[in-house]
Amino acid sequence: MTDTMISRGPVRSRRSRILSQVGAHAVLVLMSIIFMLPFLWMISSSLKPNAEIFRQPPTLFPEEWRPYNYVEAIKSINFFGYLINTIRYSFFATLGAVLSNSFISYGFARVRWPGREILFYITIATMMLPGIVTAIPMFVFFNRIGWVPSIKPLVVPAYFGGAFYIFMLRQFMLTLPQELDDAARIDGCSELGIFSRIVVPLIKPPIIAITLFTLLGTWNDFVGPLIYLRDPRHYTLSVGLQLYFTQHGAEWSYLMAAGTLFTLPMIILFFFAQRIFIEGITLTGIKG
Repeated sequence: MTDTMISRGPVRSRRSRILSQVGAHAVLVLMSIIFMLPFLWMISSSLKPNAEIFRQPPTLFPEEWRPYNYVEAIKSINFFGYLINTIRYSFFATLGAVLSNSFISYGFARVRWPGREILFYITIATMMLPGIVTAIPMFVFFNRIGWVPSIKPLVVPAYFGGAFYIFMLRQFMLTLPQELDDAARIDGCSELGIFSRIVVPLIKPPIIAITLFTLLGTWNDFVGPLIYLRDPRHYTLSVGLQLYFTQHGAEWSYLMAAGTLFTLPMIILFFFAQRIFIEGITLTGIKG
């Protein structure tokens, strides 16, 4: 009887482990469905006529399918013009964020110089300043140097680094063996060569994470373009959709179609890059 009880122990523990995993996955699936409902409702509304969107009780699947809502939305919202402006803004801001934060983080993590730690702590301390606090001083500064209205105030600051991204990359670089740099210096490699040939290939996960972070931030940015852009021809998608809503608020189906087209690229991008994105986030901070 003792042997039977001992044999039942691992079986019960295995069953409880399987049940706990099933329960955890069920909760995750349920939460995923809840978080996906707004997006599914937006897609559903983009395929309905306006009258059906407000029908009670609401229906998730359209009774009258109208896929040409997307065609009308593109025509009436100047979608491609706003899309080009958004891509230009996101591309140059992301390029600046990747280049500047990589160089600055390399200096904080791999190069020894007096006052390095103090300046790094000062840089990290700037994270405590909310963006809304610096919005007015930055606008006054850019206005005085003649950059308002233009896209320069939205792009140029990205080339001076960001505290959060510097922290991410520095923590990742600290995990790399210092012997790699020393061996390269003995072979006569310059600091720029060490950075480009040794360090950059090893920090691809956090660089991709920063790229996705910046792309998401600039793609969805509303306040920045609203402050610094005055000509509607230069608006990004987020501001353009708001402008269309204020002028044609009754055309909900077109607005939902444009919103779907606006959101879909970032969802597809994150879907294909999520593994590297999560790897870049989880591997930072291993070594302080």
